[in-house]
Amino acid sequence: MSSPARLTAATVDAWLLDHPGWERGGDGGIARSYKFPDFASALAFAVTVGCDAQKQDHHPDMEIGWGRARVLWTTHDAGGVTQHDLDAATATDARFG
Repeated sequence: MSSPARLTAATVDAWLLDHPGWERGGDGGIARSYKFPDFASALAFAVTVGCDAQKQDHHPDMEIGWGRARVLWTTHDAGGVTQHDLDAATATDARFG
């Protein structure tokens, strides 16, 4: 199975304009930080996003701490952001509520 094609910078920039909170992140990906009332809530969010990612066989980089979680989506095989990452980011926002 081949890797999805990397999107152009203009396509990613247009998506970012329509999705507040998301920004360019490391590894050529897109990232967003989320705030929570405590560590348990941040951990539960990370576990939920991780379970969704496992089902899709597409895994983000995540950092969690007290009251916060950061999610970064990128497709390493494509060398940047693909449509799969944009879809995953949208699903991540839906999990946040």
